[in-house]
Amino acid sequence: MKLWVGLGNPGAKYAGNRHNIGFMAVDRIAADHGFSPWRKAFQGLVSEGRLGTEKVVLLKPETFMNLSGQSVQAAVAFWKLPLADLTVFHDELDLAPGKLRLKQGGGHAGHNGLRSIHAHLGDDYARVRLGIGHPGHKDAVAPYVLHDFAKADAGWLENLLRGISDGAEALAMGDGQKFMNAVALRTAPPRSSTTQDKPAPPPQLPEDTRSPMQRLLDRFR
Repeated sequence: MKLWVGLGNPGAKYAGNRHNIGFMAVDRIAADHGFSPWRKAFQGLVSEGRLGTEKVVLLKPETFMNLSGQSVQAAVAFWKLPLADLTVFHDELDLAPGKLRLKQGGGHAGHNGLRSIHAHLGDDYARVRLGIGHPGHKDAVAPYVLHDFAKADAGWLENLLRGISDGAEALAMGDGQKFMNAVALRTAPPRSSTTQDKPAPPPQLPEDTRSPMQRLLDRFR
């Protein structure tokens, strides 16, 4: 069994925030793959389903971001899961908007949700880092992540979420590269060739070697 955690803040006020892209990712997986209705459990919301042959439980902590670890720890303890079976979907300032990377273990880079999970469980779990870009200055980070995505972001955001859903089964089965490829097909599809075949040049006529006088006489024949 796999436990996939989407990070975000609960309530309609935060639903469209950049900080809530983790919630958006697991919501899309649940909707597209016929998971069970969300129910309250582990200080959060849980939805269960199957991806390929793997059972997957989705969790959205409702503790607010900086206490996410409480909810995640409760779920991990209930199912007695090794951290190898835990994957966390979260916003990533250090990736350009629409970019996605997989990471195993490592630091929390100041992300409050990851910091809380580290404190409760350690750092040996997988992360799906969802790029939202950086506002340019550290003092602008808090208002940036707690602000809704702009209308101009709608296209890449939709493609990213669709790609995550497309590749979800591969991720559940442990094929990270196939998952990344599925996302890339949505976010950076191969460009179709726009080069038109050049028309064949007109046939070359034999060089006219007649004299001007001969050409003039030929016209009146």
